[in-house]
Amino acid sequence: MFAHQLSKKGSEPGKGKIFLLPSLLTTISLFSGFYAIVSAINGFYFNSAVAIIIAAVFDGLDGRVARLTGTTSRFGMEYDSLCDLVSFGVAPAVLAYLWTLKPYGRYGWLAAFLYVATTALRLARFNTQDTTSSQKMFTGLPCPAAAGMIATSVLFCQFMDFSGSIKDKAMLFLVYGLSYLMVSTHRYVSFKHPETTKAKTFQALVAMVLVIIVVATEPQVTLFLLGLMYILSGPLVGAYRLVVKGKKEVKHQEEII
Repeated sequence: MFAHQLSKKGSEPGKGKIFLLPSLLTTISLFSGFYAIVSAINGFYFNSAVAIIIAAVFDGLDGRVARLTGTTSRFGMEYDSLCDLVSFGVAPAVLAYLWTLKPYGRYGWLAAFLYVATTALRLARFNTQDTTSSQKMFTGLPCPAAAGMIATSVLFCQFMDFSGSIKDKAMLFLVYGLSYLMVSTHRYVSFKHPETTKAKTFQALVAMVLVIIVVATEPQVTLFLLGLMYILSGPLVGAYRLVVKGKKEVKHQEEII
């Protein structure tokens, strides 16, 4: 997801080097994002949503392949970020606008533009952060997760046959909410570097199989629910930490008194 990061050893990626395999996976992600835009323009919203999800899958693969094969590069990082802006910024914004936001006129396309702008800001902030210092958490909602939320919302609403003004208003608030979360300081779990001991590898494998089975039952519903849970995890964890911090401060003041 996002850029081909530095290796764990902290070495600077090779300047000017272009590695074929990770760049090919990134290109497939870009192609899927572009196809999502074309499909949305032609009114095939289901195909557009699926293409965005496929783009997210290949975006997760390119960085992992680059790290496993030792082919991280500055070129790959920059190329990945540019592709992410198209696949997870422009594509979901166009999909949301043409699907539900267009009737709102100026408010609709401004919401779509805000989403694209915050995606660009999110990517710029990510690329300027020290990615080697915190690999377990993201600051702000990752762009692929935000794009996936819009895509799965389309699939969910079509599956449940939701229509009307309630669906349109829900998407309008969702786009604004996702735009805020991407540039917020809420912390989100990163699955880029899963660390499991040998004793827990088997349990992790079983959990992955169960997740695949659950998703395969009704993917339009389960993907939406999983995405919603991840989206809400940042604000909920942040609120929990504020409550715990407030209780500790009150207890400390009582001890002083």
